[in-house]
Amino acid sequence: MYFRHSSDIWSAFPELAAGVLYVEGIHPDVSAADYVTQFEAAAKARLTDAAESDLPEIQAWRRGFSRMGLKPTQYRSASEALLRRFRKEGTLPRIHPLIDLCNAASLAYAVPIAVFDLDKVAGHLEVRRAAGSEIYVTFAGETEHPEPQEVIFADQEGRAHARRWTNRQSGHSAVREETERVLIVAEGLHAGAASDVERLIDELGAAIRSVWSVNPRTAILERLAPRFDS
Repeated sequence: MYFRHSSDIWSAFPELAAGVLYVEGIHPDVSAADYVTQFEAAAKARLTDAAESDLPEIQAWRRGFSRMGLKPTQYRSASEALLRRFRKEGTLPRIHPLIDLCNAASLAYAVPIAVFDLDKVAGHLEVRRAAGSEIYVTFAGETEHPEPQEVIFADQEGRAHARRWTNRQSGHSAVREETERVLIVAEGLHAGAASDVERLIDELGAAIRSVWSVNPRTAILERLAPRFDS
């Protein structure tokens, strides 16, 4: 499989910084608690001095959503939604060690992180504009169709694995107990995103190596090198 952003996305969002991790050997019988605690502590420190809406990473995604024609207080990036919940509740629900780890890293960096079970993805995965015919399955099992021109994560068979770019993932390719092979994608639009995303990918990769005793493959994508091949 391969992953990429379409040339249209790079043209519309030249400030995009994206990093990926390809991981095999994932399973739920581990503890990532120490790393989750470290990332959450970093997030708490940031939220002590500012609300999530004041963070430059979140402000950049809000501007990005506005450029996509979306009301940013109605449709939020995944990182903003996580930070809002974390600020209000002081914690996040525990789902799966890998999801808990990625959610905590997203909190610490205020950068949206998507995690896809690759056994549920047909062929390649691309961030592109929707035709409107793609199929999206919610976590409740309901079927939707993205709006034409909406930014989605789409596979080779026209299944949408995320809607409104970083707003909402699909339940179809969500990580579950049986998941073994995943693609993790982190994306930033803020000034300094390139170095922040690279650091995030490095930290997350180190944590995954330690917890699962595997060796993730990583890449930083850019307009002139937009594709990752597994």
